[in-house]
Amino acid sequence: MTNKYFGTDGIRGTVNSKYINGDMFFKFGLASGTYFKSQKKKKQTAIIAKDTRLSGYTLEPALVSGLTSAGMHVYTLGPLPTNGLAMLTKAMRANMGIMITASHNQHYDNGLKLFGPDGMKLSDKIEKKIENLIDKKIYKNLSNPEKLGRVKRLESGTKNYIKILKKNFTKAFNLRGTRIVIDCANGAGYKAGPELLRSLGAKVISIGTNPNGLNINKNCGSTFPNNIRNAVKRHRAHLGISLDGDADRVIMCDEQSNIIDGDQIIAALATRWKNKKMLKGGVVGTLMSNYGLERYLRFKKIKFIRANVGDRYVKEKMQKNNFNLGGEQSGHIILGKFATTGDGLLVALETLFAIRKGKKASEFFNRFQKTPQVLKNIEVKDKSIIRNTEVKRSIKIAEKLMKGHGRILVRKSGTESKIRVMGESVNKKLLKRCINIIAKKIK
Repeated sequence: MTNKYFGTDGIRGTVNSKYINGDMFFKFGLASGTYFKSQKKKKQTAIIAKDTRLSGYTLEPALVSGLTSAGMHVYTLGPLPTNGLAMLTKAMRANMGIMITASHNQHYDNGLKLFGPDGMKLSDKIEKKIENLIDKKIYKNLSNPEKLGRVKRLESGTKNYIKILKKNFTKAFNLRGTRIVIDCANGAGYKAGPELLRSLGAKVISIGTNPNGLNINKNCGSTFPNNIRNAVKRHRAHLGISLDGDADRVIMCDEQSNIIDGDQIIAALATRWKNKKMLKGGVVGTLMSNYGLERYLRFKKIKFIRANVGDRYVKEKMQKNNFNLGGEQSGHIILGKFATTGDGLLVALETLFAIRKGKKASEFFNRFQKTPQVLKNIEVKDKSIIRNTEVKRSIKIAEKLMKGHGRILVRKSGTESKIRVMGESVNKKLLKRCINIIAKKIK
């Protein structure tokens, strides 16, 4: 049974729409607070971080009100990367952590990502229990006046997050003499990103660090990697780092201005970890991972498994198979040795640590030839169109044409009103034809 409110990565949508409004965020707070309070932990604490969207000022108070009404004590951290929240949820031994964000979406969207006391994103099962609490007389869970929670703002979130990140590396590790461009997408990492790199001695050229509530992800960040490409070229930088709105994704750029996506980062780290005997089991990718990555890992005798799209599903498969590396082409990469969810800054640090002795980024990343891939995102009013008879027939026709020459994948976006049609093949003409056969029936 599919979830009513939760998608592949929390809850997300247009602000002041059906689910993303003050009334619903009060209910989400009350329901999630009630659920975690019922887990019989003595200390009833929730911590909240957010990205830089203007709507955060509307939604955060509603969420806090719901949580305190359930009897939870709340710490608010302000803008902080998603994995910073996950790490601090665990470090502070909180019952739960909530990130107010719509990740890489534009400013008019917002949402929630929920984490348990272990710093892990919630399972479908727990999400369903919270949904049931919302729909079954939610107000009966209101606390008595004397049992309401208290709220406190913590200003040390960024500092503590940076401290945790740096602890994963040797004390001698520094970036002196390294020029780095970082694009923080005017989002949650706008303070932590440059501060972290400068604290290690790097010369930092920062862009996307002037949030105004409306410019998050706007022509910047990981969905606009040309920004770092141009800046790396202009400043002759050793590496470019591009984050998304909540800094759980990273796209990079080497010193030759080549854009490096998540698949290429995974290939480089998997090779390094295998050589250093740090790789556990193998690598988890997704249905969207490039076939070239799969072929490369097979050549290197590294196991490769595909999960559904969404870093939560990648993490679940990593746990199930006891793997410690996984991620997505989009730049969501989970370093299981260090973190429970994607973290753009942590992945960037691991890369910088790998090339710290003068190795060029282009040498580190140049691992495999990508199989040509086309992704078409089609906006739809109703994502159930994917089950339409004509659409199904077009998919079968395209798959038949593609058989032996590549692959086709059609799926609903878990976070947007879009159907994603992806194809891979060295035969570019055939690839384009197959994508168009399906796209025509969806529009």
